[in-house]
Amino acid sequence: MNRPPSRTVEGRLSRVVLDGEIPFSLPAALEADRVQAVADLAAENHFVPLTVKPGVPAHGPFVLHLAMQHGRLVFDIHRDNGTRVAMIGLALGPFRRLVKDYQMLLDSHIKAIEEGRAERIQAIDMGRRGLHDEGATLMRARLDGKIDIDFATARRLFTLVCVLHRRV
Repeated sequence: MNRPPSRTVEGRLSRVVLDGEIPFSLPAALEADRVQAVADLAAENHFVPLTVKPGVPAHGPFVLHLAMQHGRLVFDIHRDNGTRVAMIGLALGPFRRLVKDYQMLLDSHIKAIEEGRAERIQAIDMGRRGLHDEGATLMRARLDGKIDIDFATARRLFTLVCVLHRRV
């Protein structure tokens, strides 16, 4: 029977940590996106691991360590007390085009701001929203059967994937 996902504290993230060193500073717009995504995730999210280590309860809240390792996106999921719940790796290949498009839109957005082209900025923002929607849909599909997330959480996680990809 299909039940709607739980929105309780057991089905949410308490914190998101981006793992890995930052080899250079992020562009201001990307840093702003990162800060906003993390803040939005802290305020509201739905996140339930469906694959857990034997003997470890699957209820949260959870701490998500998100990283790029060996060409994979890694979700290292812990309980607040530090107990690892699950580690899930996703191939980055399906995300590459979207991440590349996101970077190009971000660069175009920065240029449009510098040039003071309000109508261009508005068009780029619409494109970014569409790209985030596409990224969220892909994120949910790739995590199907592994982690139950809602669309808003998937959008924010896609933003963080773009940030991590830029770090690499």
